[in-house]
Amino acid sequence: MTTAILHPADQRSASAALDRYCELERAIAHLQAQQTRVLAELSRYGSTISVAAEVALAVHADERYVASKIADARDLTTRLPFTLAALDRGDIDRYKAHTVAKLTRALSDHLAREADLVLDGRLLKKPANLRHAVNRVIHNLDPEGYERRSRQRRRERTVTLLHQDHTMSTLIADLPCEAASAIYASLTAAAKRMRQLDKTRTVEQLRADILTDRLLNAANGDSSIKAHVYVYVDLLTLAGLNNDAAHLPGHGPIPAWLARHLATSPTSTWSRLITDPDTGQLLSVGRTKYKPPADLDDYIRVRARTCQTPGCNHPAQFGDIDHTTDWQHHGETNEEDLRGKCGHHHRLKDEPGWTYLAGPGGTSIIKTPAGRTYTSEPEPFHEPRKPPDDLPPC
Repeated sequence: MTTAILHPADQRSASAALDRYCELERAIAHLQAQQTRVLAELSRYGSTISVAAEVALAVHADERYVASKIADARDLTTRLPFTLAALDRGDIDRYKAHTVAKLTRALSDHLAREADLVLDGRLLKKPANLRHAVNRVIHNLDPEGYERRSRQRRRERTVTLLHQDHTMSTLIADLPCEAASAIYASLTAAAKRMRQLDKTRTVEQLRADILTDRLLNAANGDSSIKAHVYVYVDLLTLAGLNNDAAHLPGHGPIPAWLARHLATSPTSTWSRLITDPDTGQLLSVGRTKYKPPADLDDYIRVRARTCQTPGCNHPAQFGDIDHTTDWQHHGETNEEDLRGKCGHHHRLKDEPGWTYLAGPGGTSIIKTPAGRTYTSEPEPFHEPRKPPDDLPPC
C-alpha cells in the first residue's frame, strides 16, 4: 500500500490539525488532574469500596475502574506530587500517571516520593516500555521488597473470564512469567506444525483452538463443552420459527444459530421456564430455611441473570443469593426477599450508609450514603406478547 505525498497546503492543514489534537490532549490531561483532586476529596467520605460504588452509580461507570482511579487519586495527591504536576501541565497523559501510581503503590510513602523524584522528567522521554522503566526504578530503590512482592504475586495467580462482543470472550490467566511464556511457546510451536497441514486456519486461530482442546480434553476426556452454563432462548427460536437472539448472562445476546447449536448438543441439559406472556418476566423454573432450597436458588439466579446492582454484569449463576432483609432482622427465604448479587456487591451492603430494599417482581432498590436512590429491575425474558386481533365477524 502506498500513501500519496501531501501538497504544501495539505501539509499545513495536517500540521494545524495535529497541533490542535496535541492541544486538546494537554487540556484533557489538565482536566483529569482536576478530577483526580476531586476524587481524592471524595475518598475522605468512606471506604474505597463504598465511594467507588457511589461514583460508579452516579456516572454509570465500571466500579473496578472507578476504584482504580480513587486509589490513583490518593497516591498522586499525597505521594507523587511531581507525577501529578506533570499530568496537570499536560506533559503526560492519565495512562502514564496511572502506571506510576499503580506500580509504586507497594512502596512506603518515603520510597514512593523518592521514586516520584527520580521519574520526574524521565516520563517525558517516552521510554520504550514505561512499565519496565518504572519497575527498574522500584527495584533499585527497594530490591528486598521487590523480591518479597514477587513471591506474593505468584501466590495470587488466577483465571478470569471477561465477556466481549459478537459471541466472543477473553479468558485471562495471571501466571508466573516463566509458566506463561512456556505455555505460549508450546501453543505457538504446535500451531505452526498444524498450520503446515491445515491452511484453512491462521496461526492465531490454531493457537486458540489448541488451547481450547487441551483444556477441555483435560477436564472431559474430549474437547466437547460440558460445563453447566445458563443460555436463555425462546422455544420458537429453538424450533427455527424465528431468529430472535438468545441471551448468555454476562455476555448479552447470541445469534439464534449459536443457541440452536448449543441446545442440540448431546451434552446440554434443559430447564423449563414459565414466563408471564404479558410482561416477559419469570414465573417459575419448575418447582423455611436460611439457605434456599435448590429450586428456589435456581429461580433467583435465573430471574436475576446478572448481579442485581445497576451496571454490574457478573452472571448470577456464579454469584451469591442474598437476603435483602438480613436473616437476623427477620428476613425471609423466599422469592420476594432474595436477590442475586456478586460477592463484591454482597459485601457492599455491610458498608455504612448503604440500604437495600426489595421491590415487587424481583426489583431491587438501593439507597447510597450520599442520599441517592437507584432501582434495578430484572430484564424480561422476551418482549410482551401482543394478543392477536379479533377475528372479523362472519
